[in-house]
Amino acid sequence: MNKCAVIFDMDGVIFDSERVVYNEWKALSEKYGFKDLDIPYMKCIGVTNERTRRIFQEFYGADFPYDRYREEQSRSYHEKYDGGRLPLKPGIRELLQCLKEKDYRTAVASSTRSEVVRNQLRDAGLLAYFDVVIGGDLVKHSKPDPEIFLTAAAALDCPPGSCFVIEDSYNGIRAAFAAGMVPVMVPDMLPPTEEMKERAAYILKDLIAVREDLFSVKTDT
Repeated sequence: MNKCAVIFDMDGVIFDSERVVYNEWKALSEKYGFKDLDIPYMKCIGVTNERTRRIFQEFYGADFPYDRYREEQSRSYHEKYDGGRLPLKPGIRELLQCLKEKDYRTAVASSTRSEVVRNQLRDAGLLAYFDVVIGGDLVKHSKPDPEIFLTAAAALDCPPGSCFVIEDSYNGIRAAFAAGMVPVMVPDMLPPTEEMKERAAYILKDLIAVREDLFSVKTDT
């Protein structure tokens, strides 16, 4: 394949953090008694914090104390998972090593702030694998707008059409498609819909399949 770069989302792709955050919110819902968490929460995957606040308040009411709960959730999350304790998605280290050996340029394009992205990658021992890190603070428009991916491609000096994008969220796939890149969906908490099947060039079950099917590196069985 005539491709020169691979751009990764972070949460739910590199780290198993979407599930970790969900579990934190589930504990809060049980503690404070707000029910049916899955209904609003699944709509929040891959969206900004401001949009998440609106989704929660539309579902639970305008007086829902989203900011107070999020602060408690964030505090618990960092206490448990900072310092390299955040679980990695299976196969990420092997995939990154494979890409390095094959001379692909690599980037992370995440709605999370750049400093947080760098710190989490550094703590996990993965930062050196990436040529570029683009956080949500470096762009004006969030996914599904393609700006963050186009910014990453420009920083990598790689044409958009020569970039793979590995994403788990619907908005991420929409953004990669809009950018004219090659969207690769690796589902995490959200199953692929008909829209995703139309927009994603590939839907693969995990990062091990990404390495084997896209980059022709088979593991011994």
